[in-house]
Amino acid sequence: MLPWIQLDSATIPGEGGQLRLKQRGSEFSIMLGTNELMNSRLSGSEEALATLSFERIKSHPKPKILIGGLGMGFTLRAALAVLPADAGVVVAELIPEVVAWARGPMTEVFKGCLDDPRVSVHQGDVGEAIRAGKAAYDAILLDVDNGPDGLTRKSNDRLYDYAGLKSAREALRPGGVLAVWSSGPDPSFTRRLKESGFAVEAINTRANGKRGGARHVIWLAMKPAR
Repeated sequence: MLPWIQLDSATIPGEGGQLRLKQRGSEFSIMLGTNELMNSRLSGSEEALATLSFERIKSHPKPKILIGGLGMGFTLRAALAVLPADAGVVVAELIPEVVAWARGPMTEVFKGCLDDPRVSVHQGDVGEAIRAGKAAYDAILLDVDNGPDGLTRKSNDRLYDYAGLKSAREALRPGGVLAVWSSGPDPSFTRRLKESGFAVEAINTRANGKRGGARHVIWLAMKPAR
């Protein structure tokens, strides 16, 4: 079996954790300590984050989407595959090296999606992009951590508390959707979403789509149309 080779590392701003990019043959992995955050062979639930969200907003004209977390680009690529030509997609990525990896060693994984004319990259915290946008987005897709219980940055918890959910609701247009990826269920987060004025679905999905894999959860939280 081929050994894993570490290609690069990146410090998570503000909290000192280290991301490590590793490669084994054509397979890539991004690690935080002993935790694998993502793997290039497992993309089903990240793709579902995009496709399930689009189903809720497909009637919206010229949809504008905010994706929190570039990762390995699976959510972005899935979104671009279903969005119309006049859509706009903002990808917020906090760690500059992750964008560099996308344009460097993981070029084959990304397949040029960052060069799509519908895409712009916001280098910074997705929370800042959310707070800066008032009725700016038809969908906000969050895959910035392990879910509502922050793993990579404790400050990510602010995206999922009542104040963070209020900001997300204000950043959505009427009938917009806040979609959140998680490695597992969280009944308290479902409750916070409902108490924040969203109509909520928690959908179970698999890491490798129809081929199985670990069970993940995607919340689809709809802002009322009026």
